[in-house]
Amino acid sequence: MTKTSYVCLPCRASYKQAYDPLDRTRERHCPRCARALIQLGSAFAAPRRRDTAGWRTLSVLVNAGVRFHKRGSGDGGAGYRPRTLGEVRERMAFARRTGEPFARSLVRRELP
Repeated sequence: MTKTSYVCLPCRASYKQAYDPLDRTRERHCPRCARALIQLGSAFAAPRRRDTAGWRTLSVLVNAGVRFHKRGSGDGGAGYRPRTLGEVRERMAFARRTGEPFARSLVRRELP
């Protein structure tokens, strides 16, 4: 069984827990506030709890449907994800300008 990351955005908390792909209906809850945790994937690295801007950026990514699952290439990472609100704003403007889906613009390494 593999481990994957779950987060609680209001508490700014991240938890690595065992994940069984056959048991997708199991809902996990935050030990601090009892809200449902959001599964982000095994390649996720949480910002520090005091990093307000980092958690805001993460919140935008999560609400756009971006997750952090490892790619099949064996490099161990999930690919590019913006780390600052400035990078997020830049990609939002690009998405509006071009009509590209917001989630796709967020994971582009470079903008054309």
